[in-house]
Amino acid sequence: MVSLGLVVARFNDSVTEPMAEAAREAAADRDAVVVDELSVPGAYDSPLAADRLARRDDVDAVAVVGAIVTGDTDHDHVIANATADKLTQVSLDRDTPVTFGVSGPGMSGAEARERIDKGADAAEAAIDLAEELD
Repeated sequence: MVSLGLVVARFNDSVTEPMAEAAREAAADRDAVVVDELSVPGAYDSPLAADRLARRDDVDAVAVVGAIVTGDTDHDHVIANATADKLTQVSLDRDTPVTFGVSGPGMSGAEARERIDKGADAAEAAIDLAEELD
């Protein structure tokens, strides 16, 4: 059984809470257990939270879900790319799979809500990677 850490970046709670619920349901469907869930204000805070979970011996993998922003500025894309890069580095440094399911940037609220399944995708990918490593 895979033990999953979940990071919820709550920049836009109307999107991120359903994404987190989709991640929890996907974990339950795969007989994985979410051993801890950390909430952070935004995506830029998620690498530190992911690192904290990835250091734990009882966490096999970490899934990060959330909405970056609903805008489409250069800054929004910089945040998205920097967050993904830092999460990749956490995964490599800690030798623990870290996956990132995100909505945005460049989407309206309605478009972001259509990507709620990315929460489940992040959890399933983290579980798949953890199982491959075993």
